[in-house]
Amino acid sequence: MINSKTFHQFDPNLVPSPCYVVDEVVIENNLKTLDYVQQQSGAKILLALKAFSMFSLAPLINRYLKGTCASGLHEALLGREEFGGEVHTFSAAYTQADLTRILAISDHVVFNSIGQWQRFQPLIQAEKAKRPEIEFGLRVNPLHSEGAEPIYDPCAPGSRLGIPFPNIQQASLEGISGLHFHTLCEQGFDPLARTLDVIERELGDILPNLKWVNFGGGHHITKPDYDVEGLITRIKSFQEKYGVQVYLEPGEAIAIHSGVLVSEVLDLTHNAMDLAILDCSATCHMPDTIEMPYRAEILDAGTANEYSYTYRLGGQTCLAGDVMGDYSFKHPLQIGQRIMFDDMSHYTMVKTTTFNGIGLPSIAIWNSETNQLKLIKSFDYQDFKQRLS
Repeated sequence: MINSKTFHQFDPNLVPSPCYVVDEVVIENNLKTLDYVQQQSGAKILLALKAFSMFSLAPLINRYLKGTCASGLHEALLGREEFGGEVHTFSAAYTQADLTRILAISDHVVFNSIGQWQRFQPLIQAEKAKRPEIEFGLRVNPLHSEGAEPIYDPCAPGSRLGIPFPNIQQASLEGISGLHFHTLCEQGFDPLARTLDVIERELGDILPNLKWVNFGGGHHITKPDYDVEGLITRIKSFQEKYGVQVYLEPGEAIAIHSGVLVSEVLDLTHNAMDLAILDCSATCHMPDTIEMPYRAEILDAGTANEYSYTYRLGGQTCLAGDVMGDYSFKHPLQIGQRIMFDDMSHYTMVKTTTFNGIGLPSIAIWNSETNQLKLIKSFDYQDFKQRLS
């Protein structure tokens, strides 16, 4: 099923290949949905830069969201330099050098362990003296797993992410303004509701003493079947009951269904089945298709043998597993033909690599209403070389 509906009218020959193309109209529609949640619930929504860091769209994003959340120093710097509003930073662990800089540019800093919170008190108190408005939080692990894939489940047994809630119950929270939890991955409202039931049951006595609670990311709020009204009702109830400000920090929900990866057929071969070599790479340009794994759909293509001509599509690298999958087409593929991989905005551009010296895809913004196209950035040999020594 193709989710990026607007790209049926996009001509992939208008951009260099390979190229990420993002429809700013879809991005804005997603932002409008998120802003509706903010307006109706009173929650504040942040862009999770780990999923989508396209700062060329910052002016648009800034019109709707309250800021950004970062996973470390570099994302915090990007949030402060390119985006407006609040900057919230969380890391599984901080170095002293990074934390010193993070404290100077963040509005909220969340710690993953009580040990680091205590160890860095001299830095924390020094920054607090300079900027009394800075606030601090702890990430709690509610030990309630909702994830289907262990690699993406922060509450899986043995997870390094978050402080198990019994340790939070026993800890001194002096100086702590809020708690952060994250249990979801591409999920609807019901898993969040079940997680909140656990949070309220185990930490209900602590919550009224806080200023804010961050519900983390993984909320598929802009997916058509998401229970938006259920989310709004629960947020309002939670805020009123405990007197806290609720934050959400989705990433995928902001960019879902908004972009494609344009690629070109470089060669056609045969080894037990028909093979096509593309100028993009699963391992370099869409690594979640290998890590998660999941199948990236292609516009006007089907599953193997669904249509008359089936090919195994692979990239240029020497990795034997650099394969996107088996796809079928109504007509034979041709060398030089362009194809479009669907839903390639989130967790793609932020994860690209130059393994094997493979070039990075260009980046373009398209407006599906006006058909205006802007090539934002292209990459070359220097982008590969500068990462090496």
